[in-house]
Amino acid sequence: MTTPSRRHSLVALGVTATLALSACAGTGSSAGAPAQKIDVSTTIPGDPVTLTLAYSNDPPTKALIDGFTKKHPNVTIKPQMTPFNDYVKSIKLAMSGDAAPDIAQYNPGAMNSLVPAGLILDVGPWAKAYGWEGKFPPSTLEILSSDKAAKQFGTGGQYAVPGGLSVVGVYYNKTMVKEPPKTLADFEAAMQKVKDSGGTPLSLGGLQVGGFHLWNALLNVTGDVAGYRGWVYGKPGATIENDAARRTSQTIADWSKKGFFPEGANATADTDALANFAKGKSAFLVTGNWGATALEKDLGENVGFFLMPTASGEPVRVASGASVAYAISAKSKHPNVAAAFLDYLSSPEAAKIEFDGGFMPVDTKTEVGAEGLRGEIATVFRPVAQANGIVPFPDYASPGMIDKLTPGIQGLINGKMTPDAFLRSLQESWDAHHGS
Repeated sequence: MTTPSRRHSLVALGVTATLALSACAGTGSSAGAPAQKIDVSTTIPGDPVTLTLAYSNDPPTKALIDGFTKKHPNVTIKPQMTPFNDYVKSIKLAMSGDAAPDIAQYNPGAMNSLVPAGLILDVGPWAKAYGWEGKFPPSTLEILSSDKAAKQFGTGGQYAVPGGLSVVGVYYNKTMVKEPPKTLADFEAAMQKVKDSGGTPLSLGGLQVGGFHLWNALLNVTGDVAGYRGWVYGKPGATIENDAARRTSQTIADWSKKGFFPEGANATADTDALANFAKGKSAFLVTGNWGATALEKDLGENVGFFLMPTASGEPVRVASGASVAYAISAKSKHPNVAAAFLDYLSSPEAAKIEFDGGFMPVDTKTEVGAEGLRGEIATVFRPVAQANGIVPFPDYASPGMIDKLTPGIQGLINGKMTPDAFLRSLQESWDAHHGS
């Protein structure tokens, strides 16, 4: 999944509890950190504390660090940035070493080995102490929890919390489409109208993640969300080979045959698809809020945003989304201070920083001064987040899933793969990881 991804005082509550936190997850791994006894507290000590934070190249991390350390000047957080493509390998090595960072940006490709090795703390005790269940949207916490083998999400320990959210929807060019379609049929009719007038209906980056973002957005509003979540979370017996996913896959194939996608969509990168839409070469583009700043700069008031509409026209209650999230190293000497930083991510102050950094805020109730295109996105996103309607991207379902999704959608587009074959390839990847 792409995510082109930023005064000393006592923390409220002052809750303290003593418990033994086992950093080893029962795997017997020699790489695991030893069990340690931690006095879980929401009070930040007055002595100088230095933490390190490893992250990939997403916008708000440094600003969030600055916001936190301004409130707690005795705390220094040293950022360690690694480019996205190198992050998984880098953080696996760093977290198992003697100089592991105290806080690390969560990445499922890394955590599926770091959690079983006991190198990431279960932050559940701090979640209870700080009341995170009422501060973070529940669905954003679910995907960041897992069993100790890191194979099933939405259960077991809490290994990270979000520090900025994203949502996928549909951008439209207001000079080509006057208002957002109210139903899925209206959306298809609008694309057909653009096609009949000689235009390109939908810009698509089939070379990377654009294709399966479209597939996922459609599945969100036509399928069983609980069943889909169960599949992504690794729930025993879950399957993607169902009627809704089959219809969604067939829709992608049908739209391709109708000429709704540009020629060469399968060879088009996500950045190029966005650029083509920004140049007025298509009426619609399905991507995330991360494209809003560039699109508003190029199209001004001529660009709008809506969530993929339902078949009935009922209000949209679900949308694909993800988060920039942070975990605590089991080797940290200052886990309470690290947890205080995680708590800060849910604050109204952090919400403004997250929004200004190009993300949707974790605190969805805080007024962040949203205007223009990003204001439209925030308006439609807020009720979805508050209703626990954020659903994870399908590549979370297994470590190799993205290698099935992208070429599979390409096959649907060029007619070389049937919906059944596509879904079978996804389920085979799921079975290989979770067990059939």
